[in-house]
Amino acid sequence: MSTPRTAEVTAASPAAAAEVSHASRVSRTALEWVDGHRDSFRLPDDVLDPGADVNRTLKPLGELAQLTVSIRACGDPGSDRHRRASELLEFAWEQTRQGGLFLDLLRGEPFATYPLEIYAAFAAAGLRHAGFEELAGTVRRTRGWERIEQEPNRRLGVLNSERRVGLPPYGEPSAALARTWLGGLPEPWTFERTAGYGLTHVVFHLTDWGNAPHRMPPELGEYLATWLPAWLDTCLEAEQWDLSCELLAVAASLPDTPSYPGIARTAEAAWSRIAEVQDAAGGIPENGAGRPHEPPRDFAYCYHSTLMAAFAATLADARLAPVQEGVA
Repeated sequence: MSTPRTAEVTAASPAAAAEVSHASRVSRTALEWVDGHRDSFRLPDDVLDPGADVNRTLKPLGELAQLTVSIRACGDPGSDRHRRASELLEFAWEQTRQGGLFLDLLRGEPFATYPLEIYAAFAAAGLRHAGFEELAGTVRRTRGWERIEQEPNRRLGVLNSERRVGLPPYGEPSAALARTWLGGLPEPWTFERTAGYGLTHVVFHLTDWGNAPHRMPPELGEYLATWLPAWLDTCLEAEQWDLSCELLAVAASLPDTPSYPGIARTAEAAWSRIAEVQDAAGGIPENGAGRPHEPPRDFAYCYHSTLMAAFAATLADARLAPVQEGVA
């Protein structure tokens, strides 16, 4: 690291310390809300019926699994945060019948990628189902699987899922990245809501949900460090809390995050703002005016933003805490 960059880190350290404080509080209260609403993540008896809405059943459970895996990986094994995340992950695994559900899903839709994508989160935590993996390996060897048509950022997700499960990837992440909006290093003023959600997931898949920031190409990290503060300010001003939390997770997933003082300063104010819109139970709406003193909101309206806040805040806490300690 160059001398000028080191000096910038020292100057930005008070902001980083404040961010850790805000992030820690958001992480704790948001995870408490998720834990208190775990029954709402339960799968219905008809989850395998053709008419069942995946977006209201498997999607929330899969997000619970993925984000608690990441929260647990960042947390101190003796902490309450680690304990809650571990219990929620075990709950999610039980809902899948210890992985048996994924085998049923794959038998019914052999060329659907979402069973593999959800299963991969559990596999990353060491929770595996031999029958599913055997069938997935067979399907993976077909020409049909290699030619599934997908959005580029979804392709990155499948490639990362294959890697986590131990299946040979059917493509290069760099080729999929080059076809995404973010991979083209677009003009920053072309950012909007759809592009925002696309770019956050590109980063999640590239960095294995914040656990491997070194996998991000350097030029992409520099581009995000330059423009992320402006995009985040725009989303906060528009009261898009869910997307704001996803962008905060991206900010904490950059290679050598503490070396970007602009990111630290922007995130400090952002975490304070996110904390302000939490309700009394810790829930955060996807968008709209914050109502912190009202009763907890409808589950479907705030589960994702609250879960994402717990994840992003945990990443920020873990990535910036060493900077704070070094200054002290």
